[in-house]
Amino acid sequence: MAERQGRTVPDAVPTRIGQAVMLHHAGDREEARHRFLDLWAEIGPQGDPLHRCTLAHYLADTQDDPADELAWDLRALSAAQEVAEGPSARSDGLAVRAFRPSLHLNLADDYLGLGRYDAARAHLARAREAAVALADDRYGDGVWAAIARLERRLGEDGPGSRRPPRQRP
Repeated sequence: MAERQGRTVPDAVPTRIGQAVMLHHAGDREEARHRFLDLWAEIGPQGDPLHRCTLAHYLADTQDDPADELAWDLRALSAAQEVAEGPSARSDGLAVRAFRPSLHLNLADDYLGLGRYDAARAHLARAREAAVALADDRYGDGVWAAIARLERRLGEDGPGSRRPPRQRP
């Protein structure tokens, strides 16, 4: 939140990202991409890393060229790392921790599509490691299902397709 004349003003960037995501999900990929790119230009490379992470993550899905998709997914992961190490790590780190398995899954899928199987397997392994921290909910279930699908595509029968037992604190 920003402060304007003594009042707290809500951050409009997540709302604008959400609006473009809805456009994309509704089938207007081109308009979504243009809105994402406009927002990226406003935020800039030094903008809020959580915003850049989220925006790059969704922007990758609107790319036509697999190499461009990979580049945006790498930007998302880089920004996530900045969040984890930055001054807002305590407040934003939890959101990024839940996002990290998805970021690695996207990269694994990108590398698989480019025929870079070793890189795909490496990011799939990172997705498995990060997914252990996910809650036992719909999002977590979806991530584990995506891990299993990618394992099948890579021809792996690894342990990642089954959710590991929950660790007691």
